[in-house]
Amino acid sequence: KGWAVFRLAKEIWNEESEAISAKDKFRNEIMFPIGEPNPYGKYFVGQSYLAPVSTEQLPIFNVTFEPKCRNNWHIHHAKSGGGQLLICVGGRGYYQEWGKEPVEMTEGKVINIPAEVKHWHGAAADSWFSHLAIEIQGEDSSTEWCEPVSDSQYDALR
Repeated sequence: KGWAVFRLAKEIWNEESEAISAKDKFRNEIMFPIGEPNPYGKYFVGQSYLAPVSTEQLPIFNVTFEPKCRNNWHIHHAKSGGGQLLICVGGRGYYQEWGKEPVEMTEGKVINIPAEVKHWHGAAADSWFSHLAIEIQGEDSSTEWCEPVSDSQYDALR
């Protein structure tokens, strides 16, 4: 019985090590830190991480998604100006505007999101994904978090 417990512990340890090593491998592939668990996690399906890059003149954050992780549909509101700019810095993911086809994001891909556009972004099923999120300054700007991207919507991605 003692050896059975040892084998079970070894299996659990190996599973955790593989998960950690995938994250650590990705961490070594990108130039920005992965950061800490995202404080906005309640608006995500899966685990995401957030690392501030700049909090001074222009707020810039590196957002990292584990495979299959995505944020809910959301809208960046502003009376004027506003919106968001995404720059993929590693891995593979998607961006999709409501009513449009998803756009694949790989390293270097830039997405300009005007204010008032409902959208989501997240990792591909088989890849970690990081993007810089740059909030465009606007008058009376806010973010409205909407419904999650359903598994059926997500699983339909090519």
